[in-house]
Amino acid sequence: MSYKNIVTSEWLKEKLDDTNIIIADCRFQLGQSTIGVEAYKKEHIPGAIYMDLEKDLSAPISEHGGRHPLPTVEKMVHIFEQAGISNDKKVIAYDDQGGAMAARLWWMLKYLGHEKVYILNEGFTHWKEKGYPISTVQPKLIPTSFTPDVQQQMLASMEEVKEKTSNSNVVLIDSRAEERYLGIMETVDPVAGHIPGAINEDWQNRLGENGIWLLKEEQKESLKKYKELSNKELIVYCGSGVTACANILAFHEIDLRPKLYAGSWSDWITYKDNPISRNHDLGE
Repeated sequence: MSYKNIVTSEWLKEKLDDTNIIIADCRFQLGQSTIGVEAYKKEHIPGAIYMDLEKDLSAPISEHGGRHPLPTVEKMVHIFEQAGISNDKKVIAYDDQGGAMAARLWWMLKYLGHEKVYILNEGFTHWKEKGYPISTVQPKLIPTSFTPDVQQQMLASMEEVKEKTSNSNVVLIDSRAEERYLGIMETVDPVAGHIPGAINEDWQNRLGENGIWLLKEEQKESLKKYKELSNKELIVYCGSGVTACANILAFHEIDLRPKLYAGSWSDWITYKDNPISRNHDLGE
């Protein structure tokens, strides 16, 4: 495999009978929380379990933490153990949202020290269009044990982000679409704009026109400006700590290790004293 954190559909098709692989269906539509699980129940890659963004990969919403708060380590471990994910299992995650939801699972497992987790290079729709096997059978979950080795250096808190926004040795990266970053249009969160000092790197740039992940060399070319900043600390955020994980995965492909501000913009704006920048602040 030319990727480090991504596998192809062709590769996975040949591994469907491998009992050492856990396939995780992460399909989810923001604002329509049942669509993903309903799609999974209708059809999925054979053997796949379902991991729900809001029920499994997020904690309940509270005053702070954003729209998809990161669960505690204890909660993450429990969820993964109940899903049959152990340290030695190879986990392959997929969705139909360009890999964004799958990347959230990838990041969480990496954060817990799991060394064998990957995402599929394309979505379920592409898998089905290729005529690859699909199933309606929901596998029985067999609980296992998972021992975390928390990689605390992967995570940035709101306080850390706030402290470092004016630090010239830190690069803050906003993964949302440009119009949301500039504050021109905001359809998800109640406040528009971005964290002062952040630069925009739309996570959807990781995908080609066909919605499939760019090849490794294409990712390298697309992100080459960040390689020149390799001596600086990179912190990535998005709206709620989900799509930022897709950018972080791509950075891992080119051997950069940015931190995730898990609460992201939807957490930042819950602190009334936090500054906000918008497009008119940039003279546009």
